[in-house]
Amino acid sequence: MTTVTTWTGRDANALRHALRMSMTGFAEHLGAARRTVAKWSSQGDKVLPRADMQAALDTVLSRATPEARTRFEALRTVGTSGAAWPEAGGNADTGDGGDRDSDSGGDVRRRALLRGAAIGVAATPNVAPLLDAFFSPVPAADAALTFPQFSRSVAAAKVDYQACRYGRVLNGLATLLPCLEAVRSGATGEQRQRVEVLAADLYHVVGSVLLKVGDRGPALVAAERSTRAAALSQDPVAIAASARIMAHALMSNGHDDQAVTLAAKAADSLDRDTRLVSTDAVAVYGALVLRGAIAAARRDDRDTAYAMLDGATRAAARLGYDGNDRWTGFGAVNVLLHQVNIALALGDAGTAIAIARTVALGKVTLVERRASLYVDLARAYTQWGRYEHGLGALRTAYEVAPEEIRCRPAVQRIASDLAVLAIGSTRTAAVDFAQSSGIAL
Repeated sequence: MTTVTTWTGRDANALRHALRMSMTGFAEHLGAARRTVAKWSSQGDKVLPRADMQAALDTVLSRATPEARTRFEALRTVGTSGAAWPEAGGNADTGDGGDRDSDSGGDVRRRALLRGAAIGVAATPNVAPLLDAFFSPVPAADAALTFPQFSRSVAAAKVDYQACRYGRVLNGLATLLPCLEAVRSGATGEQRQRVEVLAADLYHVVGSVLLKVGDRGPALVAAERSTRAAALSQDPVAIAASARIMAHALMSNGHDDQAVTLAAKAADSLDRDTRLVSTDAVAVYGALVLRGAIAAARRDDRDTAYAMLDGATRAAARLGYDGNDRWTGFGAVNVLLHQVNIALALGDAGTAIAIARTVALGKVTLVERRASLYVDLARAYTQWGRYEHGLGALRTAYEVAPEEIRCRPAVQRIASDLAVLAIGSTRTAAVDFAQSSGIAL
């Protein structure tokens, strides 16, 4: 029988999923507060339950059925990749509805999955050329670009990123990065500052796409280079925009506290330096505090999360429209989309689903944001125990942006969770979806 030497939040969350229990039910079963269970779910390996909870978890595991212990072993194996378990759970539905049918074919598939022990992910796009160009750029003989050409190329990379064309982004950046120094050296006068703004944007998209494909360390380096270029530009809006990718990179590397602090300070500086008189400044301010709100929610700080969310709501009202100023996609609808993610991070899957139902999809014009909404819905339904609905949301996300599913390890793990957690025809469908969409199980 499986034994756990020291329980982490990730292990406890795996046991809850293996027992197919809601957060509330699991908390009552253990004699713990629901908030404690939510914290285990959101913080994963970063939190260790106290001694009495360690003993309680030992007892619950020892009394689990053989089938539940088998699920627990499989789910712990899924978690060995270092990625956090989903940060939320629901208490309204434990999945005792139509998802719990069974068939012999599904059982055969499940046993095959469990024999494999580890749930893998599809191969991400080849990032080696980008990393070579990023860390050791070698200007080609034909690499010279004029300032207008360089500006258009950076904008094209941003457009491709927001359209979830990640393979194309990676290829384009590998070609574009070696051109940067030549453009810098050829700039004179005020154009030098404009080149640094473009450099900050360029490194911003480098960091963003590296985060998408799971290369968190290089993404943090890219964020630092974006910050450095923005400082050289002396443009307050560029400086604040670079702080947004830095906060994102910090979060992805497990530094939520630092991300909250950075987002708050950068937003305050932007407000002080610009008085938010331009639409670019308002949009970047709003996007920054939204990033800080998500980081605060991930550390279970509701007060800070909702305070920053309120700041973003006020900024959206001040802006007055849903746009894409400085590549933020910011506006009232964007605030609503982030509310879904924040609810998930706080352990409120049911709330996340309810908020998502109020989103006017016609106003979500950016492919990346629309796909992210469906991915969040898939996470919420999966954590709520409604696996069929979770699979439906994931399929829709794939229809909207196939590369969002194929390229992102974090999204692929949702499909992997469905393949393990669901049973019967839903499990069979989850396995078939993963195979057809290029996710290795």
